[in-house]
Formats: sequence, C-alpha cells, structure tokens
Amino acid sequence: MDALLFLLPVPLSQFALMFAGVAAAYVIFGMAGFGTALVAGPLLANFVPVATIVPLLALLDFAAATTSVARDVRHASMGELRRLVPAMVLGSLVGAVVLLRSRPDALLLLLGVFAIAYSLYSLSGFRPHRTLPPGSAYAFGTVGGVFSALFGSGGFIYAIYLAGRLRDKNDIRVTQSTLIGLATFTRAVFFLAAGVYADTGLLATALMLAPAMLLGTWAGRRITLALSREAFLRLVALVVLASGAVLVLRYFAS
Repeated sequence: MDALLFLLPVPLSQFALMFAGVAAAYVIFGMAGFGTALVAGPLLANFVPVATIVPLLALLDFAAATTSVARDVRHASMGELRRLVPAMVLGSLVGAVVLLRSRPDALLLLLGVFAIAYSLYSLSGFRPHRTLPPGSAYAFGTVGGVFSALFGSGGFIYAIYLAGRLRDKNDIRVTQSTLIGLATFTRAVFFLAAGVYADTGLLATALMLAPAMLLGTWAGRRITLALSREAFLRLVALVVLASGAVLVLRYFAS
C-alpha cells in the first residue's frame, strides 16, 4: 500500500475527491451503461494531466463493463451486437482518419446539438414509442464509432439505438455495457501498444480507483433493478442530454 501511495500523482486528500467523483461516475455507468467521462472527466482534469484521463478511464471502463457483462451476460442481445459491432469498428476507422486529416470541431457541435434535441424529444413524450428497424443498427453503429474515435463520446449513440429496439431495461443496459467494453478494450490495446501504460503512476491510480469503480457500478445496478422501464429510459435521456450539453460547452470553450 505504501508503494501505491508513493506512486499517486496527487496528495491523499485530493485523491479522496477523485475517488468520490469516480464512484459517482460509475453509479451512472451501472445504471445506463455509459456516461463515465461526463462525470469523471471534468473532475479528474483538476488533479491529473488531461492526456492521462482517457487511458485511465479506458482501463476502468473496460473493467466495469466486463464485471457488468459477466454478472448479467444472459441479458446481452447477441443479435443487436452482431449488427452493431462491425459498424462500430468501421466507424472507428473512419473517425481515426478524419481525426488525422482534419479538425472536426464543427462535428463536435453537431453531435452535441443532436444529443440535446433527441433527449428533449424523448423526455417530452410527444409521440409514443416506435421500434427502430434492425437495419438502422448500421447507421447508429457507424456514427457511434466515428464519434467515439473523434471525441471519446459515442456511447450515447448506441444507447439511443438500443432504447429504440429493446424492451427490457436490463437487456439495454447489459448490451450497452458490452459495446462499451469492446470499444474501450480496443482503445486500451492501442494505448498499450503506444507505451502509454508504461507510466506506473497511471497504473497505480487506476488500481487505487478500482474500488470506487466497483462500488459505483454495484450501486448503479441496484438502482436500475428498482426502476421501471419508463423511468430507466428517462434516466438514459437525461444522461444523453447532459452529454450533449457538455459537448456544446467543449466546442465553445475550445
């Protein structure tokens, strides 16, 4: 333990704030299957270099998703995954090319406005629920992959699709967690190959934040089990709304 404390990038008092923030972020993840960057990212930026936040959360997100899927694997919709995953991989490749060849700031604003508009529509209850056609998975998966590669913020795109396809809230949550797990695993492998995880301070921070991740994920799952499907979908819409607002603020702050 003393060795881990020595490797921490911040004093223990500041680490306690990080621990609380990460636990809160993973309550959201345990409930909706995405959204950790929304809560944890801005807080962690006050204590650790911004460049380490994405690889740090990639490790924690992958562990959280693996834990969630292992516990509730029967709820994962394999049919939806077979449609979404290839499109997600293709979108990630397209996003990487766009990132290398252009400045996608305008896309950041467009994504934020779309997220806000969708969530407000969903919360309004203006029209009854309509099931999305299966073929729309390819569009949602590709767009989600593009924006995950560009901004690390594509999870809510998958959530919109799954909420429009699946009836059971646990099927939505676990399938969403599976997608996030696959996406973050790919990202973590990239960081490993690039040597990012040679930073022992980053690994020590991830290890010491792991209990916060486990606690938050457990609490979020317990809350979700007590919610009706309608309440769960309202929760997802609120997380999407907050995600969109953060993206718009990032655009105007950049």
